[in-house]
Amino acid sequence: MKQPNLTRRALFGLAWFAVILAAMIFGPAWSLAYWQGWTFWFLMLACCLATTLYLLRHDPALVERRMRSGPTAERESSQKWIMTCTGVLFCAIVIAPALDHRFGWSSVPAFIVIGGDCLIALSFVFILRVFRENSFASAVIEVSAGQKVVSTGPYAWVRHPMYAGALPLLAGVPLALGSYWGLAPVAPLLGAIVWRLLDEERYLSRNLAGYQDYCRKVRWRLAPGVW
Repeated sequence: MKQPNLTRRALFGLAWFAVILAAMIFGPAWSLAYWQGWTFWFLMLACCLATTLYLLRHDPALVERRMRSGPTAERESSQKWIMTCTGVLFCAIVIAPALDHRFGWSSVPAFIVIGGDCLIALSFVFILRVFRENSFASAVIEVSAGQKVVSTGPYAWVRHPMYAGALPLLAGVPLALGSYWGLAPVAPLLGAIVWRLLDEERYLSRNLAGYQDYCRKVRWRLAPGVW
């Protein structure tokens, strides 16, 4: 795949994401007078664009891999179900705060809203660090030709640093959108992530040479000293 074509596809996908995200925020809110929504929308797009442009320059193969995502891209039937649940729950942590804004269910101070934005930004920084360490960090569970176990950088601390890095983002989204009620879907979403990573470990143990030895070496899955 030629680089210019990949760049067009990646930026087109990002543009669609921008439209869909705006619809999920401002549609349920039924208002454009929603500064928390605008701040969150611009922050997400800025982080996604910066990450995409960096990877297009330094690791286009990873961009290609991550453009195949979602339930239909998964090969394992269990992962199709998991990704469907994960997608629905992620939409919920965006839509619930928008409804909260519309109906005034909760009032979140501005400093907590900004704190939520900071969590999102920090999450993207950490995830980019994971991408730099592991060029095989596909958006679907698979083993690519030439793939090896990565045990350096964040992978020396936990087995699933991508998911660990996403946790601050998941907690930050409802707060950034000015809602406490939006935190309600975070717990089941965390459960879906745990379900996915356990299923992923079973798949990699069967199909990726050296993965079982890596699991014995690195005990923790998401948080060092916790789990």
